[in-house]
Amino acid sequence: MAQVTLKGNPVQVNGQLPQAGSKAPAFSLVAGNLSDVTLKDFAGKRKILNIFPSVDTPTCATSVRKFNAQANDIANTVVLCISADLPFAQARFCGAEGLENVQNLSTLRGAEFIENYGVAIADGPLKGLTARAVVVLDENDNVLHSELVKEIAEEPNYEAALSVLK
Repeated sequence: MAQVTLKGNPVQVNGQLPQAGSKAPAFSLVAGNLSDVTLKDFAGKRKILNIFPSVDTPTCATSVRKFNAQANDIANTVVLCISADLPFAQARFCGAEGLENVQNLSTLRGAEFIENYGVAIADGPLKGLTARAVVVLDENDNVLHSELVKEIAEEPNYEAALSVLK
C-alpha cells in the first residue's frame, strides 16, 4: 500500500506500481467502441500508460493534452490514457479538444488493472478511482519507467517518462 495526497490530504493507494525492470502485468480495459482491449493488442509497440482519475478534472485533462502533443513524434509509441471515465466521455473530450494522438481506455470493466498496477485509491472522496501514475513500457512490455504521482492534483513528470523512449 502506498500513500499519496489529494490537495494535501493523505490518500491510501492499494497495490504496487510496476517498477522499472519488471514485466508489465497483462490487462483488459474498455475501448471507445466498448470492446475489450488487452495489453497484447499493442504488441510490438512502446506504450505510455497515462493513468488518472477522470478526464473531467483540470490536471487530468492537461496530462492528456501534453502527452498528445509531446509523444506524437516518438516512433513506434502509443499513448494509452486510462481512467474510470466512460468511453463516451473520453471520446467527447478528445473530440472537443482535437486530440488524435492518444487512445483512451476505460477501467469500466478493469478492476483487475487497477489492483495489478497499484493505482487503486482505497479511501477519501476519490475512493474507487485510479491514482495518477505513468508507466512506460518497451515493445516487449518491460517497464522502463514508472511514477506514482505523490499529489493527485499535480501533473506527472513528462520529461522523465518521455526520456526513456528517446
